[in-house]
Amino acid sequence: MSEQQRLFVIVTLVFMAVLSSAILLVYSKHQSRKLFVELQGLKHQVDEANTEWGQLQLEQSAWSGHGRIEQVARERLSMVMPSADKVVFINP
Repeated sequence: MSEQQRLFVIVTLVFMAVLSSAILLVYSKHQSRKLFVELQGLKHQVDEANTEWGQLQLEQSAWSGHGRIEQVARERLSMVMPSADKVVFINP
């Protein structure tokens, strides 16, 4: 093999290495951008879930308030608050 052929082979190998590394760099950048977009979407879902959780906690506290429980007891169960003379205290 002559010196010129060796030089041609070396230049060709270097060119192929540079080309393949450039293609891999573009591919890795594309993958990292896709993963970043996916991560942002997941963060958005977490924020929405936290907001919904807070709203559910507020709703639960409103539905379990004393006034709400008394109202439901009166309307659905026909319960009434006893008068003072009908209340009996039992001491142990």
